[in-house]
Amino acid sequence: MKVVQLSGSPRANVGKKDAKAVRNSGGVPCVLYGTGEQTHFSVRDVDMEKLIFSPDVYQIEIEIDGTKKKAIIQELQMHPVTDKPMHVDFLELQDGKPVKIGIPVRITGRSKGVLNGGRLQAIFRRLNVEGLPKDLPEVVELDVTPLRIGMSTRIRDIEIPGVKILHAPEAVVVSVKMARGAVDEEEAEAGAEGEGAEDSSEGSEEKEG
Repeated sequence: MKVVQLSGSPRANVGKKDAKAVRNSGGVPCVLYGTGEQTHFSVRDVDMEKLIFSPDVYQIEIEIDGTKKKAIIQELQMHPVTDKPMHVDFLELQDGKPVKIGIPVRITGRSKGVLNGGRLQAIFRRLNVEGLPKDLPEVVELDVTPLRIGMSTRIRDIEIPGVKILHAPEAVVVSVKMARGAVDEEEAEAGAEGEGAEDSSEGSEEKEG
C-alpha cells in the first residue's frame, strides 16, 4: 500500500468552539488513536481533500511536532451540503496488529461475455478486509476476461495472501448479465453443431427412403 505524508498541527483545546475555529481558518480537526493515547491535531483542508477524494487508499505518515506516526483513515465526517471534511479519525498502525480497511476493486481485461453483447455489473467498489499493515494491497485486481454471459466472480474466488476478506463467501463481486441482442458464443456454437447433426440425419433418412 502506498504511503503518503501529511503534516499536522497540535490542538491545545478540544471542543466544538475550537473545532469551529479550526475550520474557519482552513483546517480540519482530527484525532489519532489506536495505541491507548489520543492525539488531537488539525491539517489543512486542501491536503485532506486530496486524500479523501482520491480513489486510492493510503497508509498515511502523519508528522506532528516532529514526531511521525503511520495511520489509516478510520472514519470521516462530511458536511451534508458543502461535502467538506468536518472531522477525521485516524487509526495508528502497529506492525504486528491487524487492521480493518476498505480496499478498492480494480477490474481489468475485456470479458468474453461483454464482447458478445452482455453487460458487466460491478457490485463492490471496495472490499472490506482485515490484515497486517505490511500485507494490505493497494487494490484488489480482478481480471474479468474469462467471464461469459451468466458467469460471476464471488468473494470465495478471491485470494489475498495474509489478508481476510470480510464478506460472505457467496457474495457476487462482479458478473456479466444478459443484455438484449447478446449471444453467448458457446451456446451459439452448440446450437450450430446440433443443427448440423440434424441436417445430416435427415439426409441419411432421405437416402434410405
